[in-house]
Amino acid sequence: MRKLLALLFCILSTVPAGAQTTWVTGAVEDSITHNPLPGVTVSVVNDTVKVMSNSYGLFRIVIPSGSTHLLFELPGYQSRTIAIDRVSRMLVALVPKDKEKTASEIAIAKAKAKARFAHSSNPNYGNTGMGINTFFDETYGTIYENKFVETMKNATSNFALDVDRAAYSNIRRFVRLKERVPADAVRIEEMVNYFHYNYPPPGKNQLLAIHSQYAVCPWEPEHNLLQIAVRAKQVDIDSLPASNLVFLIDVSGSMGTQNKLPLLQAAFRVLVNNLRANDRVAIVAYAGTPGIVLPATKGDQKEKILNAIDYLSAGGATAGEAAIKMAYQIAVENFIPNGNNRVILATDGDFNVGQTSDHEMEELIMQKKESGVLLTCLGFGMGDYKDSKLEALSSKGNGNFAYIDNLEEANKIFAREFGSTLFTIVQDTKAQVWFNPSVVKAYRLIGYENKVLKEDNTSGDKVVGGIIGAGHCSVALYEIIPRDSSAAVEDSVLGEVKLWYRQPADSITLTMDYEIPGKVTAFEDASDDFRFAGSVALLGMLLRKSNYKGRGNAAMVTAIAKRSLGPDKGGYRKEFLKLVKELRKTDNVK
Repeated sequence: MRKLLALLFCILSTVPAGAQTTWVTGAVEDSITHNPLPGVTVSVVNDTVKVMSNSYGLFRIVIPSGSTHLLFELPGYQSRTIAIDRVSRMLVALVPKDKEKTASEIAIAKAKAKARFAHSSNPNYGNTGMGINTFFDETYGTIYENKFVETMKNATSNFALDVDRAAYSNIRRFVRLKERVPADAVRIEEMVNYFHYNYPPPGKNQLLAIHSQYAVCPWEPEHNLLQIAVRAKQVDIDSLPASNLVFLIDVSGSMGTQNKLPLLQAAFRVLVNNLRANDRVAIVAYAGTPGIVLPATKGDQKEKILNAIDYLSAGGATAGEAAIKMAYQIAVENFIPNGNNRVILATDGDFNVGQTSDHEMEELIMQKKESGVLLTCLGFGMGDYKDSKLEALSSKGNGNFAYIDNLEEANKIFAREFGSTLFTIVQDTKAQVWFNPSVVKAYRLIGYENKVLKEDNTSGDKVVGGIIGAGHCSVALYEIIPRDSSAAVEDSVLGEVKLWYRQPADSITLTMDYEIPGKVTAFEDASDDFRFAGSVALLGMLLRKSNYKGRGNAAMVTAIAKRSLGPDKGGYRKEFLKLVKELRKTDNVK
């Protein structure tokens, strides 16, 4: 893990063509925690040249002719002098002076550094724009909550199943900036699917496994809560198919703020460090007009790829339409049969040249997906962030969608969840849940509002089915109103699940059936996974000021989550508790 973390914070130097200036770039980390250190003073020994590391621990400094050493200084840490020795990039670990004082001293250093980041030798690595509270021009698709449906009128529920998680990290961004969370930014299924669940993987020679749990609903005890989980096959990274990736990177003027392009560059460095020799990467950057920054390059040529990423700078209008066409063309030209062919679009979504309406962009993506190239959308930034466009594009392009609010999220997506993020096990995945009218009086799908399919059409021409990556677990929750006589028939069948899906390299649609047992358990007796997913769903309803939150409140969310942390790989459930604590200090939830 330490070796991986070290790789995450290594960055490369950039020497523009024709220039003779020598630069050194790198990152500074804590020698014990290996977390990046902001606010470190990096100076050339016996010279006046100095810069400050930014919030990701990154620095870039010009080296005067004849200089031989760099000095690294941060209050609370032992200073360190390092010989340059023709090294153009470096990872520097600083040792704390006093572990008990380090935390407070670092906090002071961060505050001081924030005011001085503007003096960095490369403004693209500065951090002055982080935390600017301007949210006046963000767009979110309108969400109308699913209502209860009487089974006697309609016993089947159809929706596109996927594992998008962008809403959770975006909500986290609002909370950390102490801003009100827009109701339409809250997509409950994306909140629930952000977390890891420990349901067993499918058996040998199977792609998917379906699991269910059924218990009393904590916020409405007269109702019950059904959880359906679809777990995809786990694939060892070494045996994953070769990747043909095209990085489609927005370098328009709207990406100029420091929580956009610099964070985007850092995120892609994480991804590049996980590529293999049999993978290929091309880079298309777009502003006024799109251009090929890097032709298809083998994944083990990391220095070449990272140099191309590091060279990017922001400016100009956003030619999204032309850029998407170019990226897909390159992906098709380098298509790998039975491989992972994918365009990775990284942007704030602010397309303002060419076809700009959501509908027109969706039609373009629908056409391009027929090439067999999948689409991953990564959202960045604030103020101009167009969540609605990126969500629409990813859903129409047989893709997935994530929002990267910090480097830790990039690490989660491109390092810890590398296989599940980039390698699709099944696509065009649609679910139909039939409820037994003799047991279920009414049901309500929690979340998935913009993925609900027409009642008479499971082929999905209105909403394209979702994708599920290697090892992913896609979870759906239903609130159930049982019939009065249900207690007497608790061993009967509650309902059935039917899945439609296909493998990425196959045009044949496959199906899978699962029978839902009707026995109800007490909520306290349900698994940690069940209860924690319930707490996340309840928080989503509170943020949306839902009419269906029942007796639920923030205290209930906290109490449930605390008792259902489980193994908590990565500490994401504990982070959720901290998020709820911050929300309770505001007017977002009660």
